Amino acid sequence: MHPILEYITGMNKLTDEVIAMDLLINAKSGVRNYAMAVTECITPEIKTVLAKQLEEAIDTHEMILTYMMERNLYHPYNVNEQIQLDLQNIQTAMNIPT
Repeated sequence: MHPILEYITGMNKLTDEVIAMDLLINAKSGVRNYAMAVTECITPEIKTVLAKQLEEAIDTHEMILTYMMERNLYHPYNVNEQIQLDLQNIQTAMNIPT
């Protein structure tokens, strides 16, 4: 879509939000997977490496979450605001010309 059309339809913000939310979901998945791997590992050396990767995954999740919160793309501490944002995004998506 042309950048001007993205701006007019509101898709520019939605696209950024979709990308950021996808990153956040993947970061959460990574944290879960590393945590599970650390608890299942029996080799101390590998456990140390996985624990370091888990810490980095948590830091990455925090950076993405902070980015989204600073740009009002995600409201994890206010359910009502998040619901309103989700409803706006649904309306924007429904208004996209097909």
